[in-house]
Amino acid sequence: MKVIHPIKPFYSSDSEILILGSMPSIVSREKGFYYMHPQNRFWGVLACVFNEEIDDSTDAKKEFLLKHKIALWDTIKSCEITGSKDSSIKNIKVNNINKLLKETNIKDIYTLGKKSYDLYNKYIYPKTKKEAIYLYSTSPANCAIPFSKIVDNFIVINKEK
Repeated sequence: MKVIHPIKPFYSSDSEILILGSMPSIVSREKGFYYMHPQNRFWGVLACVFNEEIDDSTDAKKEFLLKHKIALWDTIKSCEITGSKDSSIKNIKVNNINKLLKETNIKDIYTLGKKSYDLYNKYIYPKTKKEAIYLYSTSPANCAIPFSKIVDNFIVINKEK
């Protein structure tokens, strides 16, 4: 099924950290915001990394991101995908990350999962010339990696630690 990315990037001009996934899950596309599948560990991991509670509401998640100067977007603008499986993705067009970089204070770029990391390095890095740091996927499909190991991997985004 061909999918055009339906969620706008979330950022402010103060954003210093950019986290890029690949393509939102079906649940996230339906709910209109990032990492909204109840089994996705993204918000729980961020809560641990910053030692804060994050309410389940989209507004609370947005407030958290703004407070910590985190921007969210995805590497993929459009693709063919079966369900929410990164492994099924083909016929990819990538997002123009440079526009977002010009409108923010992004210092660090992180990619969430192997697909996003590979796409960033192949298509986006040649345009941005900004290295990306690989973070483990928080997707329910990546349940083989323990929660604590993902938290340890993410700790790099908290510049206060």
